[in-house]
Amino acid sequence: MGAWREHHFWSMSISWRRLAARPLGTLLTVAVMGVALALPLAFYLLLGNVERMGDALGRNQTISAFMKPGQGAGMAETAASALRGRPEVEAITVRTPKDGLAELAEVQGFSGALQSLDENPLPYVLSVQPKAHLSADDAARLVDSMKATPGVDMVQDTGAWRQRLDAILGVGARATTLLALLLGIAALLVVGNTIRVDIQSRAEEIGVLLLIGASRPFVRRPYLYAGIWLGLLAGILAVVLAVVIELAMAGPVGRLAAAYDGSVQFGGLPAWLLVSVPVASAVLGWLGARLVSARQIRRAATA
Repeated sequence: MGAWREHHFWSMSISWRRLAARPLGTLLTVAVMGVALALPLAFYLLLGNVERMGDALGRNQTISAFMKPGQGAGMAETAASALRGRPEVEAITVRTPKDGLAELAEVQGFSGALQSLDENPLPYVLSVQPKAHLSADDAARLVDSMKATPGVDMVQDTGAWRQRLDAILGVGARATTLLALLLGIAALLVVGNTIRVDIQSRAEEIGVLLLIGASRPFVRRPYLYAGIWLGLLAGILAVVLAVVIELAMAGPVGRLAAAYDGSVQFGGLPAWLLVSVPVASAVLGWLGARLVSARQIRRAATA
């Protein structure tokens, strides 16, 4: 056990020294892998902020129910009480015709026309705020219930917008997953090719080790650690690039949030993702080195 542990420490150090002995090649390999792994992080960041923006601007907008003309305050309160008991409803505000007329008066060009009216023609309006993260199906059921409420004349809903937004986010999530998978395979191939070249350059040394009785795991171990080092460095570079992209977008994002009076909240990449990327990248590097080194050493043993 002590010899096994000592050889692991030796493999770690010798693999690091071999990578440091060819800095340009190591740098290019790490750079290619790091950029490839940073792209899914950038798309994940973009997708998460688009989803937050959709929550603020479209997915949770109020649904307005216009009461029939001539319906009084009592009927409006009765309809509001009936809808408050539904699980999809977060809050309901009853807006009087006077409130609607005051809102129209603030719109440029309407104040003069409103002064010529003999009476207020606007109905009572129920402004229904759905619960956060309400699905499109639940929102559709809420709209149908509002239309069936006694005294309601018309319901103004943004359900079509919610459905389109959910579909766009679904496509974005699937595209991000496929991109991460493809670029992960590309990173694995880059590590594999680097290890393959290294093994081929040491074919005679490997042959001698096998002839004097060294096992294949013993010979393979330094190359596995080389793959781990390459993957770990590439993962760290990918996280650094993602953070740089996030910081570069901080200014424009802040101005966009200010334009919406702070109703749009943007966020960065979660800490768990930033920590897990180097670990996953190291595992990916180990896998690429494992697949290639096993084949190359087997060929060297039979040569």
